[in-house]
Amino acid sequence: MLNRESKYAIRGVIYLAMNASKTNKLGSKEVGQKIKVPLPFLAKIFQHLSKENLISSTKGPHGGFFLTDEQLSGNLLAIIACIDGLDSFKTCFLGLPACSDDNPCAIHHLNAEFRERMLTELKKRSIADFAEDALSGKSSIF
Repeated sequence: MLNRESKYAIRGVIYLAMNASKTNKLGSKEVGQKIKVPLPFLAKIFQHLSKENLISSTKGPHGGFFLTDEQLSGNLLAIIACIDGLDSFKTCFLGLPACSDDNPCAIHHLNAEFRERMLTELKKRSIADFAEDALSGKSSIF
């Protein structure tokens, strides 16, 4: 459902939420090494997210990336929308060109429930919520 870039963005942003702050900024190299994502790819993702004000960055010797309190209260759906757009949540899971409630594919109704629940959770839960889950061991980004 999500492309590799969105998956890397989600993992990177959650890692920032867990480990970075305004006083402890992290470089994309460090984050990429920790979450095992190719550095040039993650650097490009972080630059794009920063330009859209979904994460923050500063330049210079003590520069790097971090999330403000406002960004921590944002949701992962905004990250996905910025990187991928939301069309992947509208397309047929089996790749059929004409799939809808009126003309469903073999798993349309099953996927529709999954998609709606996923969208709801991605909108409702904050980035900080996902970071808390990872910090407490309920989930993992590695």
